Amino acid sequence: MLEQMASPEQQAEIKGWFDTWSGYVAAVDFASARPLFHPEVVGFGTYMEYVRGLDALEARQWRSIWGTISDFRFATEHLICGVSSDGLQAWGITPWTSTGYHEDGTPYERPGRATVLFVRESPSGSWLGIHTHISLSPGTPQRSFGRPDG
Repeated sequence: MLEQMASPEQQAEIKGWFDTWSGYVAAVDFASARPLFHPEVVGFGTYMEYVRGLDALEARQWRSIWGTISDFRFATEHLICGVSSDGLQAWGITPWTSTGYHEDGTPYERPGRATVLFVRESPSGSWLGIHTHISLSPGTPQRSFGRPDG
């Protein structure tokens, strides 16, 4: 399938997917985030090298990070995405922002970027993340020690 830039409608769908996931990350809501992903998702992340499967992604990446940061948001106003000609595969890249915390509790800016590959069963179906690559911006501390209030 030849890849093409997403139509405005497709871009809105992918933006909505990132905005929805963004809210779940900020709320540390693992259960609500799971339906956005294919059960066989493969991921790279800020905490782990790579994992296979949704259970492993949640256990080894999400649960290691989400509760240690605050103010998470995908900056979807900068989203770039494309969709296959059959409408069954897509990709999206977007930066994100968050606040991390040093060991003494002082906050620091914790920006990064995300790439997600998507699949769906039909052109009118819901997008599911099948691959995620989440990385910190260069120079950002690798570890957040947790929110002072949490």
